[in-house]
This record gives sequence, C-alpha cells and structure tokens, in this order.
Amino acid sequence: MKKLSTGILFLLLVALTLSGCSSIGDKATNMSAIYGVTMVLSFALLIGYCSFIKKKDVWFILLFASVFIVNTGYLTLSISRTLEEALLANRIAYLGSALLPYSMLMIILNFSGLKYKKYAPGILLAVSTVVFFVAASPGYLDIYYKSVTLEHIGGVSVLNKEYGAWHCIYLYYLLSYFTCMIAIILHAAHKKKLQSGAHAAILLIAVFVNICVWLLEQLVKIDFEFLSVSYIISELFLLGLYLMIQDSEKNVTEALPLQAEELPSDAPNQPETEEMPTSYLEQCRYLEAHVADLTATEHTIYDCYLAGKSTKDIMKELNITENTLKFHNKNIYSKLGVTSRKQMLEYVKVLKEISEKEEKKE
Repeated sequence: MKKLSTGILFLLLVALTLSGCSSIGDKATNMSAIYGVTMVLSFALLIGYCSFIKKKDVWFILLFASVFIVNTGYLTLSISRTLEEALLANRIAYLGSALLPYSMLMIILNFSGLKYKKYAPGILLAVSTVVFFVAASPGYLDIYYKSVTLEHIGGVSVLNKEYGAWHCIYLYYLLSYFTCMIAIILHAAHKKKLQSGAHAAILLIAVFVNICVWLLEQLVKIDFEFLSVSYIISELFLLGLYLMIQDSEKNVTEALPLQAEELPSDAPNQPETEEMPTSYLEQCRYLEAHVADLTATEHTIYDCYLAGKSTKDIMKELNITENTLKFHNKNIYSKLGVTSRKQMLEYVKVLKEISEKEEKKE
C-alpha cells in the first residue's frame, strides 16, 4: 500500500509539473503534447484502478473513465483539421465533463456515509444527460454557441466561440454540483460521519482544485484547458483517500480475530433463564441507558437493525464491507451489554412493551 501511495504522489507531482511546465505564451506550441500526456496518464489511472484495486467502486470507474474521455476530447480537438472534427472532439470532451461531477458527487456521498434515495443517482444521471445534449448541440443548433469557427494557433486547433443563450446551463450545472459537494463534506464533517478531519480536508481540496481552475478559465482568456490537469489531480486525491480507507478497513479486519467479545465492566450478567427476573430488566435498562454512548455510525447501524434491515442492506447503504460492519457490531454490542443482534432486538422489544404499559396506566 505504501508503494502504491508513493506512486500516486509521483503522478500528482507529474500532473502539477505539466500544468506549469511553460509560460502561458508558450502554451500553444505545447498544448497537443500536454493533452497527449494527460490522456495517457488518465488512461493509465483507469487501467491501473481496474487492474490493481481489489475492491472496485463503480463510481470510481466512472470517474476515471470520464477524465480519460475529457482528455481524449481535448487532444482530438487540438489536432483537428476541420470544424466538423473539432465539434465532434468538443462533444467527446463535454461527455466526460458532464459525467465527471456526477461521479465525484456520488463518491463524496459514499465517503460521507450520508443516506440518499435509491432513485437519486438516476435523476442526477438524467440531468447530466440533458446538459450533455445541450453542450453537444453546436453544429446542429445555435443555443449553446451562437457561432463557432476553427482557428489554428501555433499548429494547434482552437475553437473560437460566441456563446449562446443556453450556455449558462452548463455553468449553473457545475456550480450546483460544486456547491452540493462542499455542503455535503461540511455537513458530514460536522456530523462526524467522516473518519477524520484529514479526510474532510482531502475531499475539499479535490473539489476546490476544480473550482479554482474553472474560475480561472472563466476570468482569464487562456487557450489551454487547465481542467485536463485539474481533473487528474482531483481523482488522485480521491483515489488516495479511497486507498487510505481501504487500508484502515484492512487493519480492522486483521485486528478482529485478536479482539475478545468483552462487555463493559459495569454491564450486568446475562440471564440464565427465559424468565423475566429483575436482572433481566436491569439488562434492558442498561441497554436503554447506553444507547447515547454509540457513535454516529454505530447509532445509524443500530437504527437500521431496529428498522429490520438486513446485513446486505446496511453494507450497501453505508458503503462499508462486512468486516467493517462486524467491527461496528462488536462495539455496539459491547456498549449496550449484549452479545448478539437477536438479544439486542429482544431487549428493545421488552423496553417498548414496558413503555406501552406505562403509557396505558397513565
């Protein structure tokens, strides 16, 4: 894992070097070469992730594929010789650009452990599709670009565009995604859904890199698409965090066999009969009193169990592995003074019955 992390750091330094390898005045002569390097680098990251990462995430695959598509579009555009070729390359770049914030948002949601409706990804994908078709309309409609021509600067092809009335849709699309990403990260950090402040910082950096570069391109007229580099930097940050979490889960897995299923020192003894002696009620009351000791994640899992959700449902909802869930279960059972989910649910049921009886008496 350390070697892989070192490799990621090296790729990050390469990407940073590419973005500043020459002055802005020299960028025109180097654009095609840089686009070629960024395309190869993004393709290598896609293949590397699919080949070497055991636990693959569909959103990361989509992210890496999107960055590769974007950079393929930029490279193809820079070497286009006709307007038709350039517009096709532009559509390819926009296809990746439309899917990239979508995949980033889903990754950040999963990192943050926040719940979302099952239909949410489908709705977001539909919105991304609409935005893509609007951005891909030049050559057919004049809603996105009023007019567009092809120029050759220093041997590199560049589109000279006059924006149309619907161009703002893509701008609002990106701003909405960036805003949602930042809001989700800050909310998750406030609710302590993330494992540490460092994880929140990494996620924020991944988002702000793209925001800063995007704002730079809006405010300063530069022919070179710096987003081709910033996208790679962002995916490296996200991949680094993903590997950190996987490494953490691996450590948890290795530690599980060594950890005894111990109860708190002040936990009452377990009942030896199925009757309802005072000691049994004490155990129920103990559970009730110590629910507040659960962490945010543990409380979410506890609520899922009370709702009757299965182990698979909980792992999918929280985006965690079975070993991680076992680790949380151990902590939950230990804090509540029980030895199994069945016993925990039984105690909760008893507490509910007692509460209902007391309400009737009142």
